[in-house]
Amino acid sequence: MNFDAIILGGGAAGLFCAGVAGQRGRRVLVLEKAEAVGRKILISGGGRCNFTNLGAGPANFLSANPHFAKSALARYTPRDFVELVERYAIEWHEKTLGQLFCDGSAKQIVAMLLAECEKGSVEVRTGQQIGTVSHGEDGFTVEANGETHRAPALVIATGGPSIPKMGATGIAYDLARQFGLKVVEPRPALVPLTLGGKDVLFRELSGVSAPVEARAGKATFREAALLTHKGLSGPAILQVSSYWRHGEVLRIDFLPDAAPGWLIERKAGTPQAQFASVLREHLPERLADTLAGRLGLSGPLQSLSDKALRQAEEALRGWQFHPNGTEGFVKAEVTAGGISTAELSSQTMEAKKVPGLFAIGEAVDVTGWLGGYNFQWAWASGHACGQAL
Repeated sequence: MNFDAIILGGGAAGLFCAGVAGQRGRRVLVLEKAEAVGRKILISGGGRCNFTNLGAGPANFLSANPHFAKSALARYTPRDFVELVERYAIEWHEKTLGQLFCDGSAKQIVAMLLAECEKGSVEVRTGQQIGTVSHGEDGFTVEANGETHRAPALVIATGGPSIPKMGATGIAYDLARQFGLKVVEPRPALVPLTLGGKDVLFRELSGVSAPVEARAGKATFREAALLTHKGLSGPAILQVSSYWRHGEVLRIDFLPDAAPGWLIERKAGTPQAQFASVLREHLPERLADTLAGRLGLSGPLQSLSDKALRQAEEALRGWQFHPNGTEGFVKAEVTAGGISTAELSSQTMEAKKVPGLFAIGEAVDVTGWLGGYNFQWAWASGHACGQAL
């Protein structure tokens, strides 16, 4: 055996897992397709890496089995990762909603992960084109760049197909199927939505942003929404996109802080106020005018019936959009779906049917919210696997 474990993928989950296993005395080889490791880490958080979220817990993740992530997340927490970051004297700050970022650069996180690998004498090879991967009585055999590597353990940490310009592919699913593991259909997540039909006029408001509450099914997120030349984006939309399915309605509350009956109260207080002008007090001018036009209401409030104002309130509280799709894996920050959690041990990330085969990170059907949650899953699943190798 050349190694105790071969890890396919030098991203967040793969590198972290390698460091943990290497420091436990395991001989580990990391094979990365790109010419450098951690490419998605480097572009995350605007180059400052939103490396975790203080509030990360099972409720912040989407999976066919919502309980699967509990074990790994409980055993390696955001505080554990913060302690590691601080040991490397990486300064960080908290933005909104528990999101932690480097004060400096995402390069610091990659350097830290490589230093952890070095402590464990991990061999990291980049620019590796994976050829055949096979499994026999003597473990796993991986051919890459004309060389053959063997190990009793193989870790799939190649992520999902989101952001293909960074070299992302669906190799994780090909390998899973090769070894008889089920795959939950992958789809773009944390992705902008596209609009057509009657909603197309909102694309003319490209660049307009407003704080909203977005709802898809039972999922609700309250953050900013951004209108684009293709449809809808911004944090609230990216969050809810992971739950939205084709054909479903997306509801937007444009005035989440407005009390019921506020328009009728305003009519009583300032009857001469123009309807569109009142909306402009709460929303960007172009958006307010478009919504007023779609509602078909104009003129002073005193000219509008209480019934019409109540209906306007109701419409603004749950404005219905009918997205015709998403901007796809090209613009998706992560991939929902992946290797079925039913195939894996939640304690170790090992495949139940294939001893020695593991899957971690984005390759698995566990998808976090926007805001550092997916990195925390990478650390937690990588740690669970690294402890088991």
